[in-house]
Amino acid sequence: MYRVRFGPAAVGRVRLAPSPAVEALAWLRFAANGTRHPVFGDPGAAARFALRDPDVRLVAGITPEGVSCYSPDLLTPKPGGGWAGQLERMAATAPETVVAQFGGVRAPTAAAADAVERGEFAARAAAGMARFFTTALAETWTGLRERLAADLAARAATMAEGGLGAMVNTLHPDVEWADGELRVAMPFHSGAVDIPDQDFVIVPTALAWPRIWLQLDDPADAAMTVPARGIGQANSPNPGLGRLIGRTRAALLADLDLPRTTSDLAARHSLSPATVSHHLSVLREAGAVTRTRSGRVVLYRQR
Repeated sequence: MYRVRFGPAAVGRVRLAPSPAVEALAWLRFAANGTRHPVFGDPGAAARFALRDPDVRLVAGITPEGVSCYSPDLLTPKPGGGWAGQLERMAATAPETVVAQFGGVRAPTAAAADAVERGEFAARAAAGMARFFTTALAETWTGLRERLAADLAARAATMAEGGLGAMVNTLHPDVEWADGELRVAMPFHSGAVDIPDQDFVIVPTALAWPRIWLQLDDPADAAMTVPARGIGQANSPNPGLGRLIGRTRAALLADLDLPRTTSDLAARHSLSPATVSHHLSVLREAGAVTRTRSGRVVLYRQR
């Protein structure tokens, strides 16, 4: 088990944010290892094509698959400044930090080890991550971001109502808040880390689902990736409700146990956004769902 102990200042700096770097690295792992996401399936031809780039292959050479897999934290800097900000911090990682984090990598490729020795790894890894994202994820990022935004809205509502501890205790069965500290059950790993006054980021993920990634090499870059809500859930509408309001509307209503966007619902139910919007309008008029705005995102949820 890992224990993360927060100083008084740090407790007030726990925040929630999505991470393009986490999503890109998770998708790259599936492509590099020839495996499939348990929900989203095969990473696809575009992801495999991206592996032809030498900098993408460099990152792939240190991204093993498996329960005890480890990747250097520099590949997933905590969110801030968008994707460009993460790439900038990735590229600027000090050579001594790269060497220290590289020590935990299992069976790296010769090319990766050589890049570390030459002091080129951080810059090349950032370039590789950028190319992989552009090739394999850029077209689907809007939908992913909306799905993650729905998770963030639900987490924020829980925290607003019950506090930080209440929110943390809903993240995952292996995560709990007890006695003023974060406790994470991790297979094959244990330890304790103090976060005196830095911000700690909780990152919901779709593509790394259903894993937890705990990032503690540097307290200033500390983060925890947790599975986003609703991924992999097959909500079955009540048959009687289906006869009353129609199977499509019943299915959409059953899927709104979490806040979701129109485009998210369209993708999940293989419907056009216009069709989903029509059904949501009917459900709103009937008082079955509510609509809220979070920045540019409009979220629907069961009333």
